[in-house]
Amino acid sequence: MKNPFHIMIIPTLGCPSKCKYCWSSDEGSPVMTIDTVREIVSWLKEFRKDRVTFTFHGGEPLLAGADFYRQALPLLSIELAELTPEFAMQTNLWRMTPEIAAVLAHHKVPLGSSIDGPEEICDSQRGEGYFKKCMNGYEIAKAAGLSVRFICTFTNKSVKHREEIFNFFKEKGFVLKLHPALPSLRSENPKEWALEPAEYGDLLVYLLDKSLENLGTMEVMNINDLCRCIFTRRGSVCTFVNCMGNTFAIGPDGSIYPCYRFVGLPEWVMGNVRYKPTMDQLMQSEPGRRMTAFSEYVDTACKDCSHIRYCRGGCPYNAIAPSGGLLEGVDPHCSAYKRIFDVLNERLNREMFEEPGMGFGAAVSKKPKKPGVMALMRSVVGR
Repeated sequence: MKNPFHIMIIPTLGCPSKCKYCWSSDEGSPVMTIDTVREIVSWLKEFRKDRVTFTFHGGEPLLAGADFYRQALPLLSIELAELTPEFAMQTNLWRMTPEIAAVLAHHKVPLGSSIDGPEEICDSQRGEGYFKKCMNGYEIAKAAGLSVRFICTFTNKSVKHREEIFNFFKEKGFVLKLHPALPSLRSENPKEWALEPAEYGDLLVYLLDKSLENLGTMEVMNINDLCRCIFTRRGSVCTFVNCMGNTFAIGPDGSIYPCYRFVGLPEWVMGNVRYKPTMDQLMQSEPGRRMTAFSEYVDTACKDCSHIRYCRGGCPYNAIAPSGGLLEGVDPHCSAYKRIFDVLNERLNREMFEEPGMGFGAAVSKKPKKPGVMALMRSVVGR
């Protein structure tokens, strides 16, 4: 059960890697101070009483160093004990050391990292040497007993190698979680690496089929999450939930944003932790009103879509950041989401109709069936 409240702490926007499809900043970018962490604690003591998850993100959060986490993690866990805080971190692992790993392991911080498949494919879009540095950090983290999972970013180039990438994750025994490369807001050629919606839809259907072929031996988190959406009839991950008011990101200087993707964009600052803004003050800020307007827009724009309850128009950032905050449509990957949701529903309905005792299609057959969507859903929701 995921915590209902999510705070993303961005210690720095600096990052040592130079991924070609990502915006990056100088490694010397400002780093959050422990005083700012104390201000976060002071704000949250009065802000909300729900269970909270803190995710350290970036930039590259390991640039903050071991001393930062040695102080920050006890502050958050002890001073906010009434919120039963849990922790997570998203890191490229380059700067992982046994010292930092020990601190994170003591506080049971699971790690998410990024690897885009085999070394040649990964380095072709994340930069030469990325793969080896990430894997070196992974070995240090693993030796300390840390849990590490990887996100694979598919670009319009790497998607052509989807089978090779899938097999890499399978052979390594890694759970596969994917992100589609998005148009960069900071590039002169924003779509150079972006995965188009049609390609993304094809990829999701392909991974659904691969999940079924490898049921019990290989997991694709995105497919599991999509199945959970269909089964529960509500969104279960940030792309498909109404995140407004439940997720906030805090930049290095204490500025509060709707999500980590907005951090560093001045026009998306909702407030600052040092002034202890209330929920109402945050939602009445200009960024807060824009986010609320998106939710209301979805109610109208998507009212005739059969997937509205568990899709909610996709990610607000994807929809409104590229247009400068204007409401010109829902998440551009809408057609990809609709395609995979349609496929899941159609296959599930067909399987239910063919299930013995479920309808006219209940023909008796001694031939063993291959696992279908129903079997995958049972596996996902039964955990």
